[in-house]
Parts: sequence; C-alpha cells; structure tokens
Amino acid sequence: MDKNLQGIEYLQQGKVEEALKLFSERIEEAPEDPTAYINFGHVLWTVGELERAERFYKKAIEVEPAAGAAHYALGTFYYEQERLEEACREFEQAVKSGIEESDAFFMLGMTFAQLDQPVLALPYLQRAVELNEADTEARFQLGLSLAKVQAYDEAIRQLEKVVEEDPGHADAYYNLGVAYAGHLEDAERALAMFNRALEVQPDHMLAGYGKKMIEKANDI
Repeated sequence: MDKNLQGIEYLQQGKVEEALKLFSERIEEAPEDPTAYINFGHVLWTVGELERAERFYKKAIEVEPAAGAAHYALGTFYYEQERLEEACREFEQAVKSGIEESDAFFMLGMTFAQLDQPVLALPYLQRAVELNEADTEARFQLGLSLAKVQAYDEAIRQLEKVVEEDPGHADAYYNLGVAYAGHLEDAERALAMFNRALEVQPDHMLAGYGKKMIEKANDI
C-alpha cells in the first residue's frame, strides 16, 4: 500500500507514531511530493504541535507552489486558528490552482463571511452549492449572506430549501422568521418560523426574543 494512504489509516486508528514514521519515510523517498508534508502536518496538528504543523504545510507549498491541496490544508489550519486573512489568502490560492471541490469554495466563502464581507462570500458559497446540491450547510450560509446584502427574496428561497432538506435546522427557521418579519412584513409567517425554531431548539434565545417581539407588536 502507498505509504501516504497507509499512514492516513494509522492516523484514523490513533496510531500517531506509526503514521509519522510512514510519512517521514515517504518524505525521504520523494522530497518533492507535497502530500507527505501535508499529512505530516495533519498529524502534528492532531497532537497539538501547531507551530511545527504550520511549517510542514508551508513546506508542502514550497516544494509545489501550485499544490491546491497544500494551500487548502494551510487555509483550514489558519481558519481554525481564527487567522482569517491568512486563511482567505490560502483558500484563494487553492481555488486559483484549479481545485473544483465544493469544500474549497465553501471555506473561502465562509472566511469572507467571517470577515463580514458577504458580497465577496456570495459567489464562492453559490459555487459550493452548485458543486454539491446536498450541502445544506453551504446553502444555509448562502442564505445568510444573501440576507446581509438585502437580497431577501433569494435568501428566503434558499433558507426554505434548507428547512425542507433539514427540518431540524433551528437557525434556518429563525432566519426565515427574521426575513418574513422584516422584508415581507408577514407577522403570521414570521411567528410560525420562530415557533418552529423553538420546537426544534427550545433554548434558542434569538427565536424566543423574535417571538416575543412579534407577539408584542401584534397584540398576539
């Protein structure tokens, strides 16, 4: 078996030392192959050696600057460390390198969303949904970004599809309630959405607040 694949199997089994040994051997055998550096970085990240993990991700990029997987791995690392601007740079490079996987577009869109730049997030979240229609979370985030740029009709359409696909998505019901109340001024439908969110998640504070506001404003 390929040492990278076998090392990944070891890592999934919690055999960290065995995984590191195989990845080290693979690096020695093929020092210009970025994959082993990426995998070595994953192991180090798993055991909390963050500085060393970052160095290995960067080494993967150094040996193959066009390796989209290496940029994606480093971008994910930065995103989890809340180093969002650096994450954004790496995800952009991953996409530019030709990666056509929904996760890469989703993560780039999410990074822009976290940076409060919904206009920039939109095309990447849209592409993520196009590439994986079943990705309900990507669709939900697309709906949120659409609402933030005041494209309410399309936001509602996306969020309605989210709750159709995932009837237990409390946050989608809540955001539908906000959209119905603010954009459509439909208090009845907004209240229904807030109630649905609370049925799914009784401690959903924002939905509870929205429900009270609607009831107070409409003497319900």
